Amino acid sequence: MDKERGSSYGAHVLALPYPSQGHVNPMLQFCKRLVSKGLKTTFAITTFISNTMNPQSNYVQFDTISDGYDEGGFMQAGDVQAYLTRLEATGSKTLADLIKRHQNSDHPIDCIVYDAFLPWALEVAKEFGLAGAAFFTQPCAVNYIYYYAHNGLLKLPVERSSLPVSIPGMPMLELEDMPSFIYVHGSYPAYFEMVLNQFLNVEKADYVLVNTFYKLEDKVVDSMSRVSPLMTIGPTIPSLYLDKRVENDNDYGLNLFQLDPSICLEWLSHKPKKSVVYMSFGSMANLGEEQMEELAWGLKRSNCYFLWVVRASEEAKLPKKFVEETSNRGLLVGWSPQLEVLASETIGCFFSHCGWNSTIEALSLGVPMVVMPQWTDQTTNAKFVQDVWKVGIKVKVNEKGIVGREEVEDCIREVMEGERGEELKKNAIKWRDLAKEAISEGGTSDKDIDELVSKLTNSLCMSSS
Repeated sequence: MDKERGSSYGAHVLALPYPSQGHVNPMLQFCKRLVSKGLKTTFAITTFISNTMNPQSNYVQFDTISDGYDEGGFMQAGDVQAYLTRLEATGSKTLADLIKRHQNSDHPIDCIVYDAFLPWALEVAKEFGLAGAAFFTQPCAVNYIYYYAHNGLLKLPVERSSLPVSIPGMPMLELEDMPSFIYVHGSYPAYFEMVLNQFLNVEKADYVLVNTFYKLEDKVVDSMSRVSPLMTIGPTIPSLYLDKRVENDNDYGLNLFQLDPSICLEWLSHKPKKSVVYMSFGSMANLGEEQMEELAWGLKRSNCYFLWVVRASEEAKLPKKFVEETSNRGLLVGWSPQLEVLASETIGCFFSHCGWNSTIEALSLGVPMVVMPQWTDQTTNAKFVQDVWKVGIKVKVNEKGIVGREEVEDCIREVMEGERGEELKKNAIKWRDLAKEAISEGGTSDKDIDELVSKLTNSLCMSSS
């Protein structure tokens, strides 16, 4: 630690995301923000992601750890539990090797910012006497529900007689407002264990960072801060769309899915303002054939222009002749430059699965939503989108668990044309302005990031003196 080091940087932060797109992006954006404030950051991705993508950045230095599946990543494991077990075993060892490698450099590592899904990384940090900062990718409300479950404050499975559930700082929650692992008790046990284990050793962390902004979740942030002091550091989207203070930060810069963005943007450029429904369900949603069919005909019946992201694996589920019959109003693509699309003046509504990255992008860009949550945190996010932030409408499912075409059409029309739609649009603009305020100079997130930078820098000065 007291090795003489170059003077061009402050403290050196090693960032370790959970290796999936939805976790890589927010942490990489946070690292760019730290660099803009004078810190050095090294971003540790898996060998598989590095080999597949060969990432480049003017801000962040990339390095690698191994998840034990260097040839194929998660798909090579074939089983969630097998992947997580080997990720911990191999990841811990290769993370330690990475830290040792930097120990004799001009800039040894001072702090590990680790995805809260990887609590073992904190143990490695402490072995080397480094500061540890837990990074929660999901919103504070979801984290707090998991905190309650982990500590036995929320008894599982939730009994119908105990509904609605009351958690300080939150609206009353029905069972379907809970994260899916709680709502459907026993589903995806390996993932459920992982989200609860975020709190396994969090009291040992020097800092707890949450990808949200204070005014968005003020009540739940205040409530959770009483049991686990935290810093709000979001929204973690490229600076171009917020405060424009980080130079050349106009995209995430590390996309596991990449196609030509001009197809979408050129098509949108010829559409009237607020006339297009943008529909996307993220990189993991796997909808049934009947659901895809109902979405397709609902979109057609709405009579709106639409841009629909349909992954190659989902294309066969579309109704025959749908593309042909809607070619004058719709565009189907396998991938879209989502931030650029949402920032377009032509978008009037975002029909979304309500994943947190998509949700905070829409909030930050002032786009009202129709939400169709699928699993994990999406059900809770949807509750807040509709009932707390009032920027969207959650679709209703029928007795078969399907969202019918009439429901799809009605929800789209309500956002795009209805009186309620005007209210949603006003609220969306309000949250957009508050998101910008939070990350701009002197905003709540900016102050929390400055505090982190200051503490790490002061700690470095003390250890060097």
